[in-house]
Amino acid sequence: MPLSSHGPLIALLESLILIDESNDLAAMYTAFVDAFSLLAQLDSTIIRIVLTSLQVSLTALILGTLVGLPLGAWLATEEFAGKKVAIVILNSLMGVPTVIVGVLVYLVLSRSGPFGEWGWLFTVKGMIVAQTLLTTPLIAALSRQILEDSWHIHRDSFLSLRLPPLARLKWLIWDCRFSLTIAVLAGLARAISEVGAVMIVGGNIDHSTRTMTTAIALETSKGDLPLALALGIILLTIVLLANLFTFAVRQIVERRYG
Repeated sequence: MPLSSHGPLIALLESLILIDESNDLAAMYTAFVDAFSLLAQLDSTIIRIVLTSLQVSLTALILGTLVGLPLGAWLATEEFAGKKVAIVILNSLMGVPTVIVGVLVYLVLSRSGPFGEWGWLFTVKGMIVAQTLLTTPLIAALSRQILEDSWHIHRDSFLSLRLPPLARLKWLIWDCRFSLTIAVLAGLARAISEVGAVMIVGGNIDHSTRTMTTAIALETSKGDLPLALALGIILLTIVLLANLFTFAVRQIVERRYG
């Protein structure tokens, strides 16, 4: 067949490709329109999922902060045998895969596990436990790095005043309170964007343990892109607002205190 005879075939293939691309673009546009429509209508499914996510993530963040900040401050100020090993272990825990944490929590909370009688598996409480275990090492490790620098500056003053260890920790945390918002923000990002552990421990049960991340994964696999996009927009908005808040706080502090 002469080369020129391929012209119509090539043109046909190009037209088919353009049709497919136009269909894909139209489908994508429709999905975004439907997503914003769901947001405008305050869809009850979206509200329920968002509230569940916030309940789990914020509770885990509070618990992780209450444990992580004092732990980081203690590692930054105290000297003891095995401190370097403890710091290495803590830093390593920041990178533990979330599914591993989910499996461990699942085993502990299952009926055959040591805390199976609590009945926390496939519940919000179990999800909070999993996310707390993920956020605590991150907050503790980041806060240790922040507080250690401040401790080197103020150590002589604290020791000359003969402050007890607990008082030193309180003053050190208070002195670095604005810088520590970075550690807390990192904990929030870790908690609210988590998928693997909450999927395993919570079971992604509708009207019960379904969060934004697990719902996005499920609805995308089902082909329900509008709902997945709507939840994704909310998730990005929450993270953006948290970052803007932290940035604003730091700017105010720098202007006020230099």
